[in-house]
Amino acid sequence: MPDPSPTIRERRIAIELRRLREQTGLTLDQAAERLGWSRATLSRMETAVRRIKPTELQRLLNVYNVDGRRRGDIAELARGARERGWWHRYTDTLPAAYATYIALEAEARSLRCYDALVVHGLLQTEDYAREVIRAGLMQLAPDSEVERRVEVRLNRQALLTERDPPLELWCVIDENTLRRMIGGEGVMRAQYTRLVELAECPGVTLQVLPHKVGAHPGVEGTFAILEFPERYMPDVGYIEALNGALYIEDGAQVHAYSLVFNHLVAEALGIGESAAFIRRLMEEET
Repeated sequence: MPDPSPTIRERRIAIELRRLREQTGLTLDQAAERLGWSRATLSRMETAVRRIKPTELQRLLNVYNVDGRRRGDIAELARGARERGWWHRYTDTLPAAYATYIALEAEARSLRCYDALVVHGLLQTEDYAREVIRAGLMQLAPDSEVERRVEVRLNRQALLTERDPPLELWCVIDENTLRRMIGGEGVMRAQYTRLVELAECPGVTLQVLPHKVGAHPGVEGTFAILEFPERYMPDVGYIEALNGALYIEDGAQVHAYSLVFNHLVAEALGIGESAAFIRRLMEEET
């Protein structure tokens, strides 16, 4: 019987094991020979097709000369690798790319993002989320499906208020995003209020990128960078597309997006100025 679909933790372990083998200078064949396994077995482990038993993980870490904190981090990650998150009960209706993102977001220590089109899902009010989701589904889905998606989005927001420790969120929001009328004046006024309230939460940083900045490195659109608590696990970049999503795992490319984000932070209004800007928009809708 084939293994069930791997969890995000299992995928991350597989990626790290492949990275460790390459850092050791071993080919897939050489590592398999040292372990006394077939090449196919090791390959399936490195692609998360086959689950790794605890004893197998220890043998791999021995061959790759992993010890100290790094070994402990990987072992700790593996201990909870088979746990399924709350979102799995929605997987019958969620696109695979979206479900994968939710799992990554739930595992992340921090999230840095630039929002060029709509307010980030973690910051949306229920009514704002409903309007965005209905528009995204192009009114082709029944109301029940829209409501399930809204429920998922609201459940994600527990990362900011109920998880211990909470997700560290840093959003740069384009002024166009804040001025885009979604759902009418009442919906927008409530959304501005929510942003002002969340900006006061520990670990939440919001900055507004004003029109006057002009052209900037983020003009190509929305992106996010997820950082994980394990010291040796690499950051992941995320770009949402119409028919899926692009996950960026190459270190150099993720670093490039980090540089873009830092540039946007420098160009954006300060934290206090941003809060004041959003309050002015809120007053305009009163």
